[in-house]
Parts: sequence; structure tokens; C-alpha cells
Amino acid sequence: MHIFVTGGAGFIGSAYVHALLQDDSAGATVTVLDALSYSGNRDNLPQTHPRLRFVRGDITDDHLLRELLPGHDAIVHFAAESHVDRSIAGAMPFVRTNVLGTQVLLDAARAAGTGRFVHVSTDEVYGSIDEGSWTEKWPLEPNSPYAASKAGSDLLALAAHRTHGLDVVVTRCSNNYGPRQFPEKVIPLFVTNLMDGRQVPLYGDGANVRDWLHVSDHCRGIQLALEKGRAGEVYNIGGGTELSNRELTGRLLEACGADWDMVRPVADRKGHDRRYSLDITKISEELGYAPQIGLNDGLAATVAWYRDNRSWWEPLKARETA
Repeated sequence: MHIFVTGGAGFIGSAYVHALLQDDSAGATVTVLDALSYSGNRDNLPQTHPRLRFVRGDITDDHLLRELLPGHDAIVHFAAESHVDRSIAGAMPFVRTNVLGTQVLLDAARAAGTGRFVHVSTDEVYGSIDEGSWTEKWPLEPNSPYAASKAGSDLLALAAHRTHGLDVVVTRCSNNYGPRQFPEKVIPLFVTNLMDGRQVPLYGDGANVRDWLHVSDHCRGIQLALEKGRAGEVYNIGGGTELSNRELTGRLLEACGADWDMVRPVADRKGHDRRYSLDITKISEELGYAPQIGLNDGLAATVAWYRDNRSWWEPLKARETA
């Protein structure tokens, strides 16, 4: 199978590519397209591998896509601007990549006759939920420019299925964590700050709740959607462990041997969603998905990875603060 992966040098995309390359029995060949913007990192992928081709490029480049896509059996579309705070500061890059880029990719996939198109999205498109959990039928009520741009791209992907018959599957995940996550995100930011003896910022009252999903479990869910998902359907992929930001902070402090005096309260984010919670019944019953990495083990392994890989994250943090 020939798989085209957009954003494959990012955090989740590179984890997915590693999983494909480690599965020798499947023998999939992989083309990665990544613009290597601030959060894309070529070092997240093998420098050489007989089943990997890396191309630096942008998903809004229609000519490049139409040159690369013929001969691929499937597309797994990770490429996106994904940081809420950055979207609040300036939404245009999110509209360009997440909305326009997705449409350009959809058009190129149709022109090339590519088969399955897995569009990787987020639970943030649903907005915020006080009680219960979102099913895939829940209305989309995004509250940040990032979430709105992802909701728009979801709808474009599903419209390509309904209008043109493109074999589209959409996945929506909860908050990911694991190795190689760009250090602006909360878990790597807190872990690397604490390792350097720096305080960590906690938004508002710290009571905002998120469901945590190890990136390896997410990649397993994506592969199930690729192989067995029904065309035109949406599948939620969750981790099954909800924590308030304050509870998560406490776990990270303990893992890094730090105390609460290392926490610095900061003003809450604009439009900060109070709680996310995904119902994963559909993907569990239809595709056999279940998260396999518990949060305690996953966090311990993640903290250990950042402790052992300073050479990966120190230059990224230095660049962002320069």
C-alpha cells in the first residue's frame, strides 16, 4: 500500500509514520509532505528508510500535489496549524492551511484518483460540554479560530464524499501527549520548564477539563479508520482519562519532583473551553478500538523521553524565545 501523509514531520504525523515503518508485515511505502513550519521537524523522522520518501512542500501547492499524488492508495491528512493561543493572536494562517489547504488537497485527491482520504481532526470542533460526552452526531460549535478552521475543514472533507463520492473518513481526537510534541503544548511545556527549574503557567482556576490520549493510541485509531472505517463517517478517538488542568499540573509536578511553588497563575485564555469529553462507543463497536496506554504509564514514559532528549527540545525552546 502506498500512503501519502501530510504533516508527517509534526508530532502526531511523525508518530503515525514511525508506526507504519515499524510494521514490516504491512510493508507500506510512505510519502511525507511537510512544509517544515515552526512545529514541523525533519528530525522527527528517519533520515533514510527504504519505504519512506520525504518532500518539503505546502498543501496549498496544487501543482506539487498533482505531481506527487498519482500512484498513492490513501491519504492521511495531518497537516494543520493547531495551537489555540496562536490562532487567537492571528487567525489567517489557520484559515489558509486548515481550510484552503484541505480543499486544495481534496481536489488533488479527486484528480489523482486516490482512494481513501482520512481527515484527522479534533474534539475542539464540538465546543465545550458541561456534562456527558460528545457523540459524532453532536453539532459543531467551535469557540476558537483554530477550532473553527478545523470544523470548516471537516465539513469540506465530508462534502467531498457526499458531492463527489470521495472515500473520506474523518477522525476527531482528544488531547494528545507523548514524545516529540512541540514544547508550546501544555505537557511538554510544563515538563521542560520544570526540568530547567522554571515556573509553569496555569490558566485561570485550573478547572478546565480535558480527556488525555497517548499519541500511540491515537495512531492505532487512525489506522483502524483507514483500514475499516465506513466512507463518509466520523469517528471519535479518545483516551478515556479526564483531568482538570490543575490535576494534570499536580501529576506533572510529582513526576518532575517539583512543588506547587513552581506554578504561576496566569489570566485565563480568551474563550477557554471548560470541558471536552468524547464518546468513543462508535469506533469501539465498529472498528474494535480501545486505548491501551494508561495515563500513569504514558505520562511517566513521556517525562522520561523529554529528560533523555534535551538535544531535541532545547533548540526548539531557544528558537521560540529568541
